[in-house]
Amino acid sequence: MIKGLTTDKLKNMNIDELNILCREIRDFLIENVSKTGGHLAPNLGVVELTVAIHKVFDLPQDKLVFDVGHQSYVHKILSGRADKMDTLRQFGGISGFPKRSESEFDAFDTGHSSTSVSAALGMARARDLAGKKNNIIALFGDGALTGGEIYEAMNDAGHTKTPLTLILNDNAMSISKNVGAVSKHLRKIRINRVYFNSKRKVSGFLNKIPLIGKPIRICIEKVKSVIRRYVIATTVFEDLGFKYIGPVDGHDLKSLIDCLEYAKTEAKPVLLHVCTQKGKGYTPAEKDPSTFHGVGVFNASDGKLPPLKNSYSSQFGKTLIDIARDNDKVVAITCAMPDGTGLVEFSKLYRDRFFDVGIAEQHGVTFAAGMAASGFIPVIPLYSTFLQRAYDQALHDVCLQNLHVVFPIDRAGIVGADGETHQGVYDLSYLSTMPNMTVLSASSFAQLDSMLRYAINVHNGPIAIRYPRGNTESSFDTSDFEYGKAYVRNASSDVSIIASGRMLKRAEEISETLAKENFTAEIIELPTVFPVNEKAVTETAQKTKFVITLEDNIKSGGMGEHIAEILLSQGIVCKFKAFAFPCEPIVHGTVGELDEKYGVDTVTVSEYIIKELKNGKNQT
Repeated sequence: MIKGLTTDKLKNMNIDELNILCREIRDFLIENVSKTGGHLAPNLGVVELTVAIHKVFDLPQDKLVFDVGHQSYVHKILSGRADKMDTLRQFGGISGFPKRSESEFDAFDTGHSSTSVSAALGMARARDLAGKKNNIIALFGDGALTGGEIYEAMNDAGHTKTPLTLILNDNAMSISKNVGAVSKHLRKIRINRVYFNSKRKVSGFLNKIPLIGKPIRICIEKVKSVIRRYVIATTVFEDLGFKYIGPVDGHDLKSLIDCLEYAKTEAKPVLLHVCTQKGKGYTPAEKDPSTFHGVGVFNASDGKLPPLKNSYSSQFGKTLIDIARDNDKVVAITCAMPDGTGLVEFSKLYRDRFFDVGIAEQHGVTFAAGMAASGFIPVIPLYSTFLQRAYDQALHDVCLQNLHVVFPIDRAGIVGADGETHQGVYDLSYLSTMPNMTVLSASSFAQLDSMLRYAINVHNGPIAIRYPRGNTESSFDTSDFEYGKAYVRNASSDVSIIASGRMLKRAEEISETLAKENFTAEIIELPTVFPVNEKAVTETAQKTKFVITLEDNIKSGGMGEHIAEILLSQGIVCKFKAFAFPCEPIVHGTVGELDEKYGVDTVTVSEYIIKELKNGKNQT
């Protein structure tokens, strides 16, 4: 049924048929995601909700905007992409997030949290200006309510009364369990069903009374806010100007369809509060929704995952615990990602020094600045792609004041299957424009350990440490780290390869390939990737007259450009080429596939060097 499904067929199904379809979709999701990896638990939780949306609304004429978008798999299945789900997140296959270029059903490209209402409101205003009547729907999770942008958008929408439908998917989790006052407020609403059930019954009864029923209902509605405060505290959504509906069982198709049909008739902004269970219908995901939020390949029959390997994230967590044991000024801050950034054990051992601020990177960074200004040493690990969300705070609140905030940048560089919105290839470029900022780049677990100890216990001022996803390590002994020092990992006079982080391993591979052609490479590692050690760069360039730079960052504003500027300003004449990623959206695929696609792989770089050396390395 699933692969041959069309929207027309879905709209003609009755409730029983739709419930059967939901069960089939769950089985289909488990089967496919177990082979491709992906965001399983979030999608299992929104099966009925997504089916109801497609049943009630006329997509793609009506526009559905996802928040983050990792819960869009069911939407992809229902919009004609079921036969491509085996390519999900694979190189050349469909994305794990909504993509306008992939389907007309995807109204807006997303990948970060708390953005959906802003985008949907923009679409609603554009619709009104164009004189159209289509519906605009934004679907977001309760985790999005810990981010500030969504309140800015809701305040705007509620004030102007722009018609649109917001759907709050409340599963009490984002990636990890949600925290904060908003989460507590939603729990209070969830347990007060008596009020909402009574209201529905009274309204239905009055509407059936000829002539006087409607006036009575209107009169009651005018005083309901006063009466309601004795039963349940008003919701923040109503205070912002929204028609609030809920809470509704997110796995009850009939209730969902009825509520969405009602929302379509409202001529003002509506918020439908839906309660779902993350991982619904698959026992391993229900028991451990955090693990199955974003998961790799696994055994679908029992949910068993491959053994965990050590990673930079876990190494960071271990080292931070060791440092904090001897330094009571160290505090750790997470933006709703203690699991993903390696802070779970720290949060257990040092509960009073651990702060989860929710999906609120802007707040998290300025919060860290406040702690630093008060004499503490805040460590705020963030995925590179999420640090982008706090650009202004890092510049304005941390760097301009030269505050000692430590930014461990997880998932720096290419991350692979999550694609454009998650590739961490921009941080070096923008951080290196900030005054007082230092950027380190780890090429091994041992080096990360040394860098963290320096960054926390010795450094004075803002400092970032880049490290990649996974466990790629250089085979050189890189445990010796000294701030600002460049390391000659392999001496030669044929060509200089300057690298840092993950790309040090690539430099080794290139050196081995060159050796087969009787050429050698001088490998210079820059653990302190910014500011660049000018002396080391000029010395190796004068020695070999041929410089190659390798970096896991975009070319624009990256290490290669900084080195080129040094060579130019020093008047050093040599052959030079920077190998980095282009300043364009980097598609999804494995790290190896993307390195090859964008020309930073071992073969491409080696072939270029060999060709130039054979043509005469001293020609410029």
